[in-house]
Amino acid sequence: MPKILYVGQEPDTVDLSDPTLPPGLSPEKIHAGIAVAMRQMTERGWDAELCLVRPDTAGATLESKLAANPYDCVAIGAGIRVPPKSLMLFEALINVVHKAAPGASIAFNTRPEDTADAVTRVLKGG
Repeated sequence: MPKILYVGQEPDTVDLSDPTLPPGLSPEKIHAGIAVAMRQMTERGWDAELCLVRPDTAGATLESKLAANPYDCVAIGAGIRVPPKSLMLFEALINVVHKAAPGASIAFNTRPEDTADAVTRVLKGG
């Protein structure tokens, strides 16, 4: 059974005024999307865990999570990857995964609801 770690930004720390984010986004909508992603991964028979990070402690939080278990894939959410002002956070998290879980594949979603598809894509090797 593949072990998956889904990394996202803690919804209450997302700058919802950022024009690069979808209009009408709210912490509740983010949580709902995450719940869909987690359910989809469980339905595919994967052991999926969620790691929500805060920008000021993201690297340490992720490093601690990766040290606790080996993962087959680490999926990093679009909310960390897409907004230009999150570039340094995204870069820091990629480097943590690279160092702490060098054997794990890395997947990127476009929204929470397609996380399972992104993980499927990288687990199948393409």
